[in-house]
Amino acid sequence: MSSELRYTANTQLEHLHARYTGTGHADLSKYDWLTHQHRDTLASIVGHPTLTSYLAIADGEAIGRVKFEMTERMLQPCGPPPRKDDD
Repeated sequence: MSSELRYTANTQLEHLHARYTGTGHADLSKYDWLTHQHRDTLASIVGHPTLTSYLAIADGEAIGRVKFEMTERMLQPCGPPPRKDDD
């Protein structure tokens, strides 16, 4: 019974990772995970017109300008990637 449960849980987890790329895996770095989270948030704001309107009113900007700025921030939402040490 226990092995069946483990097999089912692993299968479900693999299915989630295949379906949703932002769910991460064991080798995902902190920077990559944070970048996925920021991009998902920015994409959600751009994709929901009411959120975009809210931010546009709060910032005193045009809706198109807010969408453009959010889309530009998606390129590197957490700044440049950290250097990798090759030992």
